[in-house]
Amino acid sequence: MNDLFSPGSLVTVAGGALTVVGAVAYTTGSANLSLPTIFYGIPILLGGLALKSSELPPARRITPKEALKQEREQAPPELGKLLSDVTRWRYGQKAHLESSLEALKLWDEDNPPQLLEVEELTETGGYGLRLRFELNAVAHERWHDKQDRLGRFFAKGLQAKLVPLDEEHLDLLLIPAVNG
Repeated sequence: MNDLFSPGSLVTVAGGALTVVGAVAYTTGSANLSLPTIFYGIPILLGGLALKSSELPPARRITPKEALKQEREQAPPELGKLLSDVTRWRYGQKAHLESSLEALKLWDEDNPPQLLEVEELTETGGYGLRLRFELNAVAHERWHDKQDRLGRFFAKGLQAKLVPLDEEHLDLLLIPAVNG
């Protein structure tokens, strides 16, 4: 259902509707209606199709938006920005957090890690996030080599815990540091 309401889908449907209205108006001899709708409808339709071809859907949000609202407001602002970034539609990117994963050297150009879901947590008395990744071509070892840097990368005072689920999936827990 969420796929129907992506910006790319809405633009495509609007362009398609304008094009159809223009074509019908043209065949019925309504030049005043057919000219603007066809001239606007076709470019809008093509723009919508271009958006659809480069669309990256939001990561699945496990925790409802209304839950943990108070904790989210007291958390480091970087976590809130991270959450809102990965739960919105993206265009022209291969994966969520593309630039962050590239900077952390956890990126593979041909088969990058994919963020599947995000969950808000209250662990050790503070607010945190759980990010579930499909690893693809980036091995567990590369993630574990960067574990110390992962928490600090996203926000000051965070630590990262890696929880391997299987050979292809990994949970990244971003939680408040015990001593910081």
